[in-house]
Amino acid sequence: QVRLVESGGGLVQAGGSLRLSCAASGRTFSSYTMGWFRQAPGKEREFVAGISWSGLSTYYAESVKGRFTISRDIAKNTVYLQMNSLKPEDTAVYYCAADRTPVRSYITTFHDDYDYWGQGTQVTVSS
Repeated sequence: QVRLVESGGGLVQAGGSLRLSCAASGRTFSSYTMGWFRQAPGKEREFVAGISWSGLSTYYAESVKGRFTISRDIAKNTVYLQMNSLKPEDTAVYYCAADRTPVRSYITTFHDDYDYWGQGTQVTVSS
């Protein structure tokens, strides 16, 4: 059974930091782009960051560029999202996801291109 399990969410003050982890099991994702998405109440799920299957390329939403860093540990089958300088507008449930297409040549930001999803972890940033 393939599972993605996020952890590391919580409550933090504006300007603070959190590190999210996404541990995969049941299959190795070393050949797949991995992404982080988020969904705030009343809003659609949006792309936050992605890392290529090789780990050599990353891509960020404009709203988090310069503040968030995505990384992956192939040996641990785990993806991370380091979030710094957090803002109240970063409050959302954060999900990790795996691309449905192996060794894709680019990092896709489309929700439908990802077929495995974690259950999500809540991040709340207070002002």
